[in-house]
Amino acid sequence: MKNIVIVESPAKSKTIEKYLAGNYKVVSSKGHIRDLATTGKYGLGVDLENDFKPSYVIIKGKNKDVKELKKLVESADHIYLATDPDREGEIISWHLKDELGIPEDKYDRVTFREITKDVVLSSIKEHAKIDMNLVKGAETRRILDRIIGFRLSKLMQYKTGGKSAGRVQSVALKLIVDREREILAFVPKEYWTIESDFKDYTAELFKYKDKDIEINNEQEADEILAKLSNSFNIDSIEEKEKKKASREVFKTSTLQQMASSKLNFAASKTMKIAQKLYEGIDLDNETVGLITYMRTDSVRLSDEFIGQAKGYINKQYGKEYVGYAKVGKKKDNVQDAHEGIRPTSIYRTPEEVKPYLSLDEYKLYRLIYIRALASIMADAKVLATTVIFENNDYLFKTTGSVLTFDGYLKVYSEFEDSEDKILPNFKDYQSKVVVADSINKYQHFTKPASRYTEASLIKELESLGIGRPSTYATIISTIKDHDYVKVEDKKFVPTEMGIETTDKLQEYFSDIINVKYTAHMESDLDDIAEAKKDNIKVLHEFYDKFAPIMDDALKNMAKKAPTKIGEVCPECGNDLVVRKGKYGEFVACSNYPTCKYIKKDKKETEEVKIIAECPKCHKNIVERRTKKGKIFYGCSGYPKCDYATWYKPTGDVCPKCGNLMVSKNNIVICENCD
Repeated sequence: MKNIVIVESPAKSKTIEKYLAGNYKVVSSKGHIRDLATTGKYGLGVDLENDFKPSYVIIKGKNKDVKELKKLVESADHIYLATDPDREGEIISWHLKDELGIPEDKYDRVTFREITKDVVLSSIKEHAKIDMNLVKGAETRRILDRIIGFRLSKLMQYKTGGKSAGRVQSVALKLIVDREREILAFVPKEYWTIESDFKDYTAELFKYKDKDIEINNEQEADEILAKLSNSFNIDSIEEKEKKKASREVFKTSTLQQMASSKLNFAASKTMKIAQKLYEGIDLDNETVGLITYMRTDSVRLSDEFIGQAKGYINKQYGKEYVGYAKVGKKKDNVQDAHEGIRPTSIYRTPEEVKPYLSLDEYKLYRLIYIRALASIMADAKVLATTVIFENNDYLFKTTGSVLTFDGYLKVYSEFEDSEDKILPNFKDYQSKVVVADSINKYQHFTKPASRYTEASLIKELESLGIGRPSTYATIISTIKDHDYVKVEDKKFVPTEMGIETTDKLQEYFSDIINVKYTAHMESDLDDIAEAKKDNIKVLHEFYDKFAPIMDDALKNMAKKAPTKIGEVCPECGNDLVVRKGKYGEFVACSNYPTCKYIKKDKKETEEVKIIAECPKCHKNIVERRTKKGKIFYGCSGYPKCDYATWYKPTGDVCPKCGNLMVSKNNIVICENCD
């Protein structure tokens, strides 16, 4: 029997099998095959009294896949677990080994940092065993997220009507809510500026007799203007050559940020496209992964790629454009799995592969390609110029720069935000006096911090040490999908539900749902993965703090009063209110459970009367709809009478048997005889 290679993605399996061929069969687990059960105390699938022992079950719909994998494993000579090269991939491999019953001597763990023939063939030889420290780190993360997510979500659903809460998502939401409150509380402060306009440039007032100047109102601005003439003396000219360093290659967070700001891609869209570029694209004569693994927090590049890129840059642009990679030292890792995101070949240019990509795939690949290429190019050089002008002891300043060597900007200029302002050569002026066309005053008001965009929120989460590269897209999708935030002008605005959920959590869980604690927990998870901390101890420390707070919140957190609709219950006279149930919102009596009145939906009350009697109980037959909206016809006496038919009764009876006549496909038939 062939050697079996198990990867996560079906698309990836097809690509890799083409490379290995021969005595290898490559199959896919289609992601995770099992997860924590929803049984036991609180439905956590975790034994809280037995050192948080997890209980795993096969994910719904995956039984068939698992059975097929078991058959292959039992008859295989050797199994290679080749799931993604990160902690999530490591625990998937462990789940596969455990669930499929793979013996220790019959498997090896391999990782592919890129899906290219050379790397796949070399990686299959550089195998190891599953890293159980990484597994413990991933498993602990899952247990923490399950405990916090399940228990807080149910608490919020019961107390506020919110849909969910989570270890990281609730902190991200708090950042958005805090920023909104900061904006609402901000009091703008007036200030003025004075600028002198010349033919090719402007200069702004910044000092008076070497002291910084602040203009608080229009009167102060007018007083200064009255002391100025249109003639300015050139006080000093400073020219300094500066280097403009190229950027580091992308990691997950910076790719998401740049794709958001430059391509207008949501983080989830960026990761979906990147996944496809990594797994393999069909070109003319081969299927190949175009980029390296896209879930990474590293900006290191392999020596092989750096050498390849330098040769390409030298040939395409000249040796003066060859720079050095702005990356850290290479870690001692056999699989070299944690590079930055780069093209798998610098010779596979965006224009060359464009015919095989969708427009969005092309845009993202081009962004990744150009960033990686630019990261190894020489720094740009600019001649920065600062000119100071004097006018009656008032000093004005203008700055600008001239690009003297474009360096990495040769390829990356379209993605740079700043533009160089070119100034005239003041040293060539025969006179040290320049005359302004006009001098103007401008009113301004200080502004609060901006609301978060997807890009700025990801940047903030990363800088605070919250979450991980692979989680940012999910975090953002969750708070949007659960109506905790809305997006206005590409910026996050918290909804009333988002604010209320945050406030309730902070009322009881401020010691846990905060930046410092969440970042500390991320550090603990890293330490577990590196065998620096014991996972059980970390879980106990967390739960010993969390459990009593949860008990207090369940008992004492005020429950949000249901919204009144301005009508009274026809049965008891109390207010009718909006409640939430399994199938959405409904209107019921506020005096529940004493009064169990539920107002029927408008669609339910607008019953279509049929001129016919129910053949069972002689009441009216009415038009109804199933939960999915399909029309049927049933007795108005339901549930006492269960008569129902899919076909519309005509109001007539069959002359042969006396049963109802119905219209079926526009043909009138007897529901009994025909």
